[in-house]
Amino acid sequence: MILKKTLTVVKKIKAKHPEKTIEVWAFDEHRVGLQPILRRVWAKKGIPTTVKINPHYKWIWIYAFVNPQKGETYWLLLPTVNIPLFNLALKEFTKANNVGSDKLIILVIDQAGFHNGDKIEIPQGIIPVFLPSYSPELQPAERLWPLSNEGVANRSFKDLDELEEVQIKRIKKLINQKKLISAKTLFNWWPIV
Repeated sequence: MILKKTLTVVKKIKAKHPEKTIEVWAFDEHRVGLQPILRRVWAKKGIPTTVKINPHYKWIWIYAFVNPQKGETYWLLLPTVNIPLFNLALKEFTKANNVGSDKLIILVIDQAGFHNGDKIEIPQGIIPVFLPSYSPELQPAERLWPLSNEGVANRSFKDLDELEEVQIKRIKKLINQKKLISAKTLFNWWPIV
């Protein structure tokens, strides 16, 4: 269903604007915080493993855009999720990718309350395509979270600034791993433009 819907949008946009570059991206957000992400680790037999944790309930949110076909990503770290920050993320993404008169982006997003409504400001050149409700398995951007969590798993942070610093380093590494990103996010049904 989402493939058919996205392909229909792509065909319509191509027919209407044959001179423009068209790309298909996906967007989602993910919460990371001082509550640790625990993972299994290899250890010698008989030697217990320990992870120092100092749980606190403070968070930052990763806003991520991904082009599965090219393996390109665009990341923002923001303090929460809401409509004004979603509008800001769309605006920043549009600027960073030169979306507008010569380039259009079809953006696949979920139907979270802060992704649609009267107060959402969709920039010129962005065409949203909404996933069916409660279908995270269809969202390619969901596949980014295990990769972004890798830098913070089994670690304790004294504050959000330290966590943010480590998360930024991890994101910088991921930006350059286009083959890995594409391998994780390019679903067999994703429209190739």
